[in-house]
Amino acid sequence: MKTNIDNQQERIRIKDIARLAGVSVGTVDRVLHSRSGVSAASRAKVEEILQQLNYQPNMYASALASNKKYRFACLFPAHAEEDYWVDVENGMGQAITAFSDFHVSLQSFCYDQYESGSFTEEGEKVLNARPDGVVLSPASEEETKELAHKLREANIPYIFIDSNIPNLSPLAFFGQHAQKSGYFAARILHLLAMRANEIVVFRLIYEGRLGSNQQLHRERGFYEYMKTCCPEMKIRELNLYAKQPEQNEKLMNEFFSAHPDIKCGITFNSKAYIIGEYMQAYGKKDFHLMGYDLLRRNVACLQNGYIDFIIAQQPTVQGYDSIECLCNHLILKKRVKSCNYMPIHLISVDNIDFYFDTHVYDSAND
Repeated sequence: MKTNIDNQQERIRIKDIARLAGVSVGTVDRVLHSRSGVSAASRAKVEEILQQLNYQPNMYASALASNKKYRFACLFPAHAEEDYWVDVENGMGQAITAFSDFHVSLQSFCYDQYESGSFTEEGEKVLNARPDGVVLSPASEEETKELAHKLREANIPYIFIDSNIPNLSPLAFFGQHAQKSGYFAARILHLLAMRANEIVVFRLIYEGRLGSNQQLHRERGFYEYMKTCCPEMKIRELNLYAKQPEQNEKLMNEFFSAHPDIKCGITFNSKAYIIGEYMQAYGKKDFHLMGYDLLRRNVACLQNGYIDFIIAQQPTVQGYDSIECLCNHLILKKRVKSCNYMPIHLISVDNIDFYFDTHVYDSAND
């Protein structure tokens, strides 16, 4: 049922605005829907009356009546069944269902984050699909800049998720402030390390390439804190193989054989379980480890005492909000917030159950 305000605005739109502006109802309709065929003078008269009456169009009803179909696309790193991006896609799916009255659909594209050129190749597929809006996780700035330029040329709004490159002017960003997250992680790891004078940073790489800008900026924040607050701390790095996981046990054996006194470490990607499961296999209960994201295997390591802290960033919420943002911008014509930082949640075995009680916890993590 329409409210009195809706009824009043409908009457104003059809009769009063046209009469007060001295134009036809058809002219008012064209102005309201930003269509051509209106002289500058007539448009100015109508807009002046709209402003005087503080007219607010019922965009929800208008969008429903238009029966237009909206096709969105997402471009994410390739991922396995239990990875972080599954939760992001679950959130996006929930939003597609929530906005189904507006005939929205979503097509997914995946790139290999460790292979140069993969992002560009998949980006071309996105462009060829001619979506109305895009949600993407940026690769390198140079690769992302090229795709962003082509999307702007095609007048396709795009949203960055998980990792932000502000100078590429996305419609919006959803994710943590990566550098501050890394700074915060360093503070917690410093407390965990207590009187230790050496710690280790575990990195997943392939041919020298980190998986994401997010990890790079987390590392920068981490080293910023260490340099400022504990410059005496020696930080070693252990590069693990992203695509040859069978080699990682050997690498860690060699590392800890050479550095037996190191008892504290961190990884800035979502696969902390690689280290946690190694510690469990070798019974290293005295090693303190931090990681990111509530993947099922990460949670198991946390509950079993082989990860001390996990920083969570609500991937399901990020996914939902990114689609909602496109709907608000394209369909409901609402002004959207450009930068949307997720909270930095520090999860331990002591509070993880309470976290799950108050946040959406998808079947992918059950």
